Amino acid sequence: MASLERNNKILLDLVRQPGNNLCADCGAPEPDWASYTLGVFVCLNCSGMHRNLPAVSKVKSIRLDRWEDSLVEFMQKMGNSAARAIYEKYVPAFFYRPQQKDCNVLKDQWIRAKYERGEFTGENSHCQTLHSFPYVFESMLWKKGKDNKQFLKRVFLLSRKDFTLRYFIKEDSKVPKAVISMKDLNAVFQPEKISHAHGLQISYLHDERMRNLFVYHENGQVIVSLFNAIRATRLAYLQKKHPTLHVNDLIPQITRHCLKEGYMEKTGPTQREPFKKRWFTLCSGNRKLLYFKSPLDATELGAVFIGTESHSYSVSEISGRSTRGGRWHCGITLQTPGRQFVFMCEQEQEQREWLEAITKVISQAMTPEDYASKTMLLYT
Repeated sequence: MASLERNNKILLDLVRQPGNNLCADCGAPEPDWASYTLGVFVCLNCSGMHRNLPAVSKVKSIRLDRWEDSLVEFMQKMGNSAARAIYEKYVPAFFYRPQQKDCNVLKDQWIRAKYERGEFTGENSHCQTLHSFPYVFESMLWKKGKDNKQFLKRVFLLSRKDFTLRYFIKEDSKVPKAVISMKDLNAVFQPEKISHAHGLQISYLHDERMRNLFVYHENGQVIVSLFNAIRATRLAYLQKKHPTLHVNDLIPQITRHCLKEGYMEKTGPTQREPFKKRWFTLCSGNRKLLYFKSPLDATELGAVFIGTESHSYSVSEISGRSTRGGRWHCGITLQTPGRQFVFMCEQEQEQREWLEAITKVISQAMTPEDYASKTMLLYT
């Protein structure tokens, strides 16, 4: 019993040390588990993924399980920093490193890539070739129809030669259904929205409006490989466009999470029109608040450009129930140089989150691309 208590105390001291105090795989604080075969401290969620790799990783709770002296000695020898120097030695700059809030397929494939496939150790020449990513990356994906909910198989072809993503209706098709430039392309995993654990949303500008493609692949490794191939191609495009910028300055621009998504009610420009429920998406990258009829709409209904306070943009909270068909009463006013927008949220928590997200965009300095943007208007 004394040995058990001593070993658990040693582990608890180890996990508080810098490097060990965050999950080795997703960065979650205060990890309570450890892989005693790899020597890393991980969070509860990632420990479950390690359990799926029994030939590579075996995990224990650092608080509840019994630890033998030899295992504790190994954890003292290794730890997250030492393990990272081995298993993350050659991670490409474009490769997405999942965070705590990311979906499971990203974290699962990151863990498998590091420990099961050894893709970043430098010892696997096949994996080094894989992460150089060929000029052409081809995959068959399930894609949601533009005007219906049916998912159909489509061939996607990613090219670094001309920085495009094409997709074809049939395998033997010679002419693509669409040719998408890397210029404005974004890709983000949306498993809940798409109702599939491997759901990926690809967005791009088409005729000055945002176009969404919703796709998935049954194999997690394939869809994450495509996602990282898109990131590699986007980085190559940005490096060509901005040859003087350091790669670290370009990484945040490769793919971007939206700041906030969800339903709000909106009224028209005179504010006398009935309120209508719409799905909104806010992205700091393009400073646009987009709205759709439903989450899986292919094309936006409209967009509001959000500038800075010095350009007469502001957001504030309002109270009082809407009287023109609206059901919600937690209001937001967005003031722009052209007009005032009124949105209603269902819950106060949603209202606070939207206020925080819009305020964050307003507080960000505008880039030359923002000033040159033609999107500083509302589509109706």
